[in-house]
Amino acid sequence: MHRHMTTTALFAASLAAGAAQAENRIDRQLPNAPELAAYGDHAVGVRTLEMVNPGQIDILAIDPAADKPAEMPRYDRPLTVEMYYPAAEGAQGETAFKAYLRDGTTEVTLQGQAMRDVDPASGETFPLVLISHGYPGNRYLLSHLAENLASKGYVVASIDHTDSTYRTQAAFGSTLVNRSLDQLFVLEQMAQKAAEGGDFAGLYDAENTGLIGYSMGGYGAIITAGGGVTEASVGYTWGGPHGTLGIHQAGSETHNALPDPRIKTAVAFGPWGMNRGFWDAKGLSGVQIPMLFIAGSQDDTSLYEDGIRAIWQNTSNVDRALLTYMNAGHNAGAPMPAPEESYYFSEDKGFNISEHYTDAVWDTVRMNNIAQHFVTAWLDSHLKDEAEKGSYLDLVEESNAGVWSVAEDGTEKDDHSYWKGFAEGSAKGLMYETRAAGE
Repeated sequence: MHRHMTTTALFAASLAAGAAQAENRIDRQLPNAPELAAYGDHAVGVRTLEMVNPGQIDILAIDPAADKPAEMPRYDRPLTVEMYYPAAEGAQGETAFKAYLRDGTTEVTLQGQAMRDVDPASGETFPLVLISHGYPGNRYLLSHLAENLASKGYVVASIDHTDSTYRTQAAFGSTLVNRSLDQLFVLEQMAQKAAEGGDFAGLYDAENTGLIGYSMGGYGAIITAGGGVTEASVGYTWGGPHGTLGIHQAGSETHNALPDPRIKTAVAFGPWGMNRGFWDAKGLSGVQIPMLFIAGSQDDTSLYEDGIRAIWQNTSNVDRALLTYMNAGHNAGAPMPAPEESYYFSEDKGFNISEHYTDAVWDTVRMNNIAQHFVTAWLDSHLKDEAEKGSYLDLVEESNAGVWSVAEDGTEKDDHSYWKGFAEGSAKGLMYETRAAGE
């Protein structure tokens, strides 16, 4: 009996030691990852930038139940940005970083490939990509994608949206009004830093920018791309107080002046809003740039048929595509793998914290790898003019219908229609649909 207890204790101790030594890696690549998911040739650097957008309307200081103030209260709005970039050859630095979980209280250590504060690469100018998280989220939620893109020759600015992070989550109206404004402010700040005499002069070209948003970040991306919200949504009592969302209403002078020609394309994961009446065909027809939408067919947050798919259908004046993970939910492709410390039920939040990152059907790393593949093909096609990457987007709609037909020497036969970049047997459970401008 004593021996049995000792063995059990030793086993428990070994498990505890293993957990303590475990790494919460965000950069995993599965053996069946599609071709373009692989990290690129560049080492990756990362640094934190602090920005302040002066004179913004203070949504949290407005009482929606009181009379509309004669003048809206204003404040200087802080924004923290994580910048990922191609690093100088031979750079060495710390690759672990700290981040808070969805509970807003637990700080964990994550591990990727980006090295803290190392020198950037020189001699080449890269496209710029902005990343905008959900509500709530933080600048690390899509870090798997941010550093993956940086390794392929992009500079990525991932934004912490004030009032919308795990630690600052506040009234939803602030996110509704500020999300697109934050994206455009960070673009302008990054442009200044890349200009002659700036901190990163010549490192990237802000005139050639892509925008990636998840959930409420996708909502903001649609607005930034030119999609105006409905009159009804401006009047929602639970939305922007006293009509403050009206600056983004379709057809308004403020919204007509909003889109920035420096942003050439956008990717929206699970964009929110159609499910709650924020979009209609008229507003979505205002989108001015090509867009890739990524969705789970069982999204119960943004909805699918009457949500993301309807958004894709109604962005009628641009070329656009829709990648669907069949039977996946709202977390399709975007969130990083759940840190080990998130696997607990929070009495405060009322759910298991890991649910914020995981999917009921799909493996998160598998979803991440597929997203990395498609976003790489999309951005390389639209920001780097790499025409050959378009072949990775010229696909039969249903991945399950693709036919693998290859000769012994590896040459594809005439009836080969398998999704390019996917190994035999690995293109399953996905759809990729396209519509041209005017359709």
